[in-house]
Amino acid sequence: MTAEQAATTQRWPTGTPILWRYRANGGAHPHICRPVTVVQDTAELLAVWMAPGTLCVRPELADGTPLHREPLATRYTKPRRAAFTRWFGMGVLKLARPDEPWSVWLFWERGWRFKNFYVNLEEPRLRWPGGIDSEDHFLDIEVWPDGGWEWRDEDEFAEAQRVGLMSDAQAAQVRAAGRRAVEAVGAWGSPFADGWEWWRPDPAWPVPELPDDWDRPPPDACPHRADGAP
Repeated sequence: MTAEQAATTQRWPTGTPILWRYRANGGAHPHICRPVTVVQDTAELLAVWMAPGTLCVRPELADGTPLHREPLATRYTKPRRAAFTRWFGMGVLKLARPDEPWSVWLFWERGWRFKNFYVNLEEPRLRWPGGIDSEDHFLDIEVWPDGGWEWRDEDEFAEAQRVGLMSDAQAAQVRAAGRRAVEAVGAWGSPFADGWEWWRPDPAWPVPELPDDWDRPPPDACPHRADGAP
């Protein structure tokens, strides 16, 4: 049984709203939560759609400063709180294969002009009845429609190691996973060659709501509650 199947073997039907969450690095509670709609859920692939205007949870500094505006040297050491904001611009299609230490995201510009793929390196996802949980690994890969690519957020990856959010051994595993992802890009197999850039959401789908208990623990996990939750 895979990591994603450990919590539940039930497949979500197309159109089901679930939560896509990330735990705080070095912690046990989710600090990022995005309500999404299931596009496809099979033994080979979970595909979900995050619609424009979706109310999401993201961390910010305790004084309200957005993380990207805080200098890198103190970005991961200052106190944080939960912020509730709506996703702006076009939506995002997220693709994840069981036990793969990354997910592939598709971005479009207005008018459904395909922009790029984005490989988000992360812990293999834990499935639970309400969604999936993972932990972001800082390092990412941007992939263009012509197959070109570049590393992203290498500075954040290095800083996470410096402040102790990631051990040397874990960092080596993440870098190795990144190299495997680059090999997958070079081979241009699934999901890059599967035509997902031509996919479109069902216009009848409502924007999923963020539940009040968005940070509830999965079954068999320890209870927690994020600071700043409504």
